[in-house]
Amino acid sequence: MKNIRLFFLWGIVLFVGGQSLFAQTKKEKRAQKELQVKEVVNNGQFTIDVNRAIPMNGRSINLTSSYSLELRGDSVFSYLPYFGQAYSVPYGGGNGLRFKEPVKEYDLSYTKKGVARIKFHVRANEDNYTFNVQIFPNGSATIGIVPVNKQSITFYGEIATGKGE
Repeated sequence: MKNIRLFFLWGIVLFVGGQSLFAQTKKEKRAQKELQVKEVVNNGQFTIDVNRAIPMNGRSINLTSSYSLELRGDSVFSYLPYFGQAYSVPYGGGNGLRFKEPVKEYDLSYTKKGVARIKFHVRANEDNYTFNVQIFPNGSATIGIVPVNKQSITFYGEIATGKGE
């Protein structure tokens, strides 16, 4: 009976100790992820892998193909679909939000909670766009795009830090 109590007591100690050790590791992982996200955002070279689109007048659309928005210094590489109403479209339907263009008026700021807010403008062949990107410390991201000749659209996704993913 004494051995059973001792075994039970050791089990409780190991269980409680293991949980606190796991929680600390979880906090460390979260802090490491926040640091990686901030580092790639501050470098101005990152990719956001998009998994959901929300058109202005529509329902949320889960994206099954690989779509992304990539910033490399002073250029943006947009590989995004477009869902919504277009007021002016080139013959043949156009390219949606697929283009590689230089960025104008790039502005990066952080909120008190550590959310990166990036605003920039792009002039592509088919339209002019204003991008409002929010990148959260956990790596999730929101991309709001306001075109001149189309309805606005919002995308949700994750930033690719390239480390430990």
